Amino acid sequence: MSDAAEREVKVLESGLGDFSVEARRSALRRLKELASKGAARIQPMQPVSNLHAHSFFSYNAYGYSPCRIAWEAYKRGLEVTGIVDFDVLHGVGEILEAGDILGLKTTAGVETRVYIGEFADREINSPGEPGVFYLMGLGFWRLPDPGSDAARILTDMFERARRRNIEMMEKINRRLGEVRIDYERDVLSLVPSNNATERHLLAAYDRKAREVFTDAGDLARFWARALGLSLEESAALLGDTARLHETARARLMKRGGVGYAAPDAESFPRMEAVNAMTLECGAMPTATWLDGTSAGEKDTERFLEFFIDRSIMVLQIIPERNWNIKDPKQKAAKTAKLDEVVRAVRALALPIVVGTEMNKPGQPFADNFETPELSPYAADFARGARFVYGHTVLGRYAGFGAASAAARSLFGADRAARQAFYTEAGSYEPPDGAVRDQLCAAAGEGKPGKLLEIVSRGRSRLTSRF
Repeated sequence: MSDAAEREVKVLESGLGDFSVEARRSALRRLKELASKGAARIQPMQPVSNLHAHSFFSYNAYGYSPCRIAWEAYKRGLEVTGIVDFDVLHGVGEILEAGDILGLKTTAGVETRVYIGEFADREINSPGEPGVFYLMGLGFWRLPDPGSDAARILTDMFERARRRNIEMMEKINRRLGEVRIDYERDVLSLVPSNNATERHLLAAYDRKAREVFTDAGDLARFWARALGLSLEESAALLGDTARLHETARARLMKRGGVGYAAPDAESFPRMEAVNAMTLECGAMPTATWLDGTSAGEKDTERFLEFFIDRSIMVLQIIPERNWNIKDPKQKAAKTAKLDEVVRAVRALALPIVVGTEMNKPGQPFADNFETPELSPYAADFARGARFVYGHTVLGRYAGFGAASAAARSLFGADRAARQAFYTEAGSYEPPDGAVRDQLCAAAGEGKPGKLLEIVSRGRSRLTSRF
């Protein structure tokens, strides 16, 4: 790559973080043009995926937009990449269009927290918060119709999160005194939409503290007082943003912190409502699994059956939480739980997908499926990603997603047949314009075999061992 081309790529990559979607789209098209001419380094595609990358529409540690996430995945040779943002679907169209531009398999999802009364006395996957559950929907390819039940539920999710943030901020403001932040000015200015998260609050407090205390010693003393740390501990955090934010989050926002409010049925939306919104949009309700050690997760089969009975179609995990651990005993226990959950979803024919979140500095862009801890499950993760992508393609162009009425009529309770069908559909290269037109023309014919025959016309550029 010439120096001039390298400089242009860097400028264009920076442009992928612009708050204007038109600017991002233009930069991505030019990057693809440079890549097609060999002026940008692109790795060969591998059977690796990340279907849980938060974009800057909720919180990305590097400020990545959906376009930037797609570009980084394309450069690294990921087979499938997907965004999952908290409480909004702002990035759905962008990530799917970015996939069209790059010829990359892309998916879109949403994540939220819900309250489940059956677990009111047990932690599930939100540490320290009995009854609270991180719930997702995967495979979105359209937004709710205006005025629909789904639109009202999505708005309710957003508003509940906003109220929780503001109430938390007001409590923390009273604790921090001179380091007070304003929600509109200091928090929402950090996002390209009005959707802020706890991590945006942390960034705003960090920035405000540095404005108020310009002397490093004074800043260290402030955080020592605010977080109940020794001066030495506080000073050590100032050079490590990720640790500072995680410490502040744990001591100010989580259980025992001044900003914490005990969850109840009114704090969060109901799981049934979020699942209904997801299904109305043609997407798939998705359960998330932390690490198998909580009271709510320790009985793996019971955990999975509970959620399958409540419309769940996919399981999503963050594998690093189960193997990338320093303590040998803890690592052994958690890798055993990882093996247990993968074996359980195999038996239940429940697709499993993985991701790295990208909402904290230091998290990898994608999991390394070749590590000894993950290689036994690499094929499961690859098939799960293809399943979600196959659903997305057939839903988007033929109205035959895995959650559609037509698919439910065809497959009924046969999860294995459904999994095999959509996994095959997702194993081919993204459709070009001609294939898309053919899928659209075949929509409504009720001939799944024909849909597979059409998508198979796109030959895969992936040589895969799976």
